[in-house]
Amino acid sequence: MQELIAARMRNVKPSFVREVLKAAGRSDLISFAGGLPAPELFDVEGLREATLAVFDGNAAPALQYGPTDGNAELRAALAALTNERGANAQPDEIVVTTGSQQGIDLVARAVLDPGDIVLLERPTYLAAVQVFELAQAELVGVEGDEQGIDPDELERVVEELAARGRKPKMLYVVATFANPSGSTLPEARRRRVLEIAVKHGLLVLEDDPYSELRFTGEPVTPMIGLARDIDGASELTAYMSSLSKVIAPGLRIGWMVLPEWLHSRVVITKQASDLHASTLAQHTALNYLRSGRLPGHIDRIREAYRERAEAMMASLERHLPEGVLTYRRPEGGMFLWASMAEGVDTMALVEKAVASGVIYVPGIPFYSGNAPTHHMRLSFVTVTPEVIDEGVRRFASAVLD
Repeated sequence: MQELIAARMRNVKPSFVREVLKAAGRSDLISFAGGLPAPELFDVEGLREATLAVFDGNAAPALQYGPTDGNAELRAALAALTNERGANAQPDEIVVTTGSQQGIDLVARAVLDPGDIVLLERPTYLAAVQVFELAQAELVGVEGDEQGIDPDELERVVEELAARGRKPKMLYVVATFANPSGSTLPEARRRRVLEIAVKHGLLVLEDDPYSELRFTGEPVTPMIGLARDIDGASELTAYMSSLSKVIAPGLRIGWMVLPEWLHSRVVITKQASDLHASTLAQHTALNYLRSGRLPGHIDRIREAYRERAEAMMASLERHLPEGVLTYRRPEGGMFLWASMAEGVDTMALVEKAVASGVIYVPGIPFYSGNAPTHHMRLSFVTVTPEVIDEGVRRFASAVLD
């Protein structure tokens, strides 16, 4: 029956992390694998009140079909949330999505033709890679460092492609607390990336699910906020974010801020996809945002994640000899990007780690094209400091055995 499968599906691989999470469900396994918010930190009472409030008055709008771009009042609330980060978003620029993952897919389907070039930081969010592969795009990696994508390398890659008669159409970037590397692009680099985008007519798709999870250091203005200072940049900058990491992923509420030329096309694409995000979820999210509980809730998350990040770094120092593993100290987000000595295959090491009762995600799936084998992503958010220490002890036994 394989001949019945569309050609675009034949080489698309399942998400490595989703497959890993199946194993991570074992009760005897400590998981540093998934980027899942800590469930014990969910504001269950606040969400209960927000849900019940939907039915206290006229519940019909929450149970009926709604506009494709989302509930108008929610779009206004999401615009305000975006603007608190330093942007200048208007409600009519926003499209409410079924999680920010859908936003990547909608833009890909609205913009990309088979064979179009998408530029990606190396390493990058692997579910975005999956979307762009499904769109039959050609993926070209751009090297970065501990501060994120390197603008000089970006320009070199774009000019090298131009010399071959090729022009990339899109750059996808997680500028703040990147998944998996945890890096944050400094403001000067963000401005330079936008200038390069204008020079070469490149759409910049900024994915920002983690910026509220900063537990040290100073916030950096999102690229959509900086774009207004650079002639032509606002028309080439799209922004997406999500309530999944700060409220609950089960709501499946994300949003995009889009330039006018792209907004209408994305709305049409979404109409063909799911008509609109869940109206019940949208009304629940709106009630929660109106409740005033979000700032305090985020403060609690930040403090817990800071404590867990510190616990993981302390445990790595305690259980592994110096030089065996290096890592980037995160200022926020959900992940610690770590590296073994070159030549160590962290993909092969997973089997030993699982046998020792702990699991992580190797670095290879986060790269398009050739990938170094010695990196790994460790998530510190879904386990308590005590469990983190035991998990790192198990990991060390697998490494040192």
